[in-house]
Amino acid sequence: MTLETIIQAQGGGGTSSHARSPLGLMEPERLPPTDRSKIVLRDLKQVYCLRSTERRKKEELVALENFTLSVDEGAFVAIVGPSGCGKSTLLDILAGLARPQHGDIHIDGRLVTGPALDRGFIMQGYALFPWRTVIENVGYGLEVKRVPKQQRREICKKYIDLVGLNGFEDRYPSELSGGMRQRVAIARSLAYDPKVLLMDEPFAAVDAQTREILQDELLNIWEKTGKTIIFITHSIEEAVLLAGQVVVMTARPGTIKKTVDIDLPRPRRAADMRVSADYKWITHRIWELLQNDDVAASDQNLPLDVGKDVASEIAPSTLL
Repeated sequence: MTLETIIQAQGGGGTSSHARSPLGLMEPERLPPTDRSKIVLRDLKQVYCLRSTERRKKEELVALENFTLSVDEGAFVAIVGPSGCGKSTLLDILAGLARPQHGDIHIDGRLVTGPALDRGFIMQGYALFPWRTVIENVGYGLEVKRVPKQQRREICKKYIDLVGLNGFEDRYPSELSGGMRQRVAIARSLAYDPKVLLMDEPFAAVDAQTREILQDELLNIWEKTGKTIIFITHSIEEAVLLAGQVVVMTARPGTIKKTVDIDLPRPRRAADMRVSADYKWITHRIWELLQNDDVAASDQNLPLDVGKDVASEIAPSTLL
């Protein structure tokens, strides 16, 4: 699904009681916030109906169950879990592209009923328009918001510079590397100033060196803009490097196994983290959480406290 399809779909998720803005986007009724969090997910459950091998019967696949999470404003939250645990389903629900069978999501006290421009969605497939130049791709969301052309160009230039693509404004996606295309996708999501960035394994398709560069770029952007980011990844190392909090999910049906606060100092850079004992210890700890079914037992055996004597904590006598 392209960004054009996503944005054009806006307004289709509300009910008749919801007013429309001058742009035709749904304006859900503001509900009293449950707490001071930017995003509140309450008791989400998502079930898919699948055709069984007998064809006449349908089977239910529970993708998410009892998923509850609060995300503070300006937080960087990474979500990790086994393949098929519902990470991308969760992001689709947050983006308003799917509705949960049970539960709800509020952003700034507003019930999420469909796609809207308060959320930017960055996918691993770039989803750029091949017939548009870099600056035209970056400015698409601003066009939807009917920002005047000159102002739109100034905003696009600002974010093109921010992601390090100055001089490539008039290039087409086919003329860019994979890493550069992903930078365009990030700049496009930032340009129309969403409150929340949803990122679904955005660096999975690039090589290791480019991935590290993009990780540093993303941290730099987050530090400058203060956006609230929810980041899906299969890489524990990436999650610990980027996030202030890592949510570890169980196997399907996906729910929260443990939420881990990452107290590593900032600013962080990939090269520095590679030689940090605390960073290695935390990544090892999260790997253990993903491997072990018994959370309580793993918590007892592998404490998470950063600043411990890491050498003594990982000694054979400790792990046995």
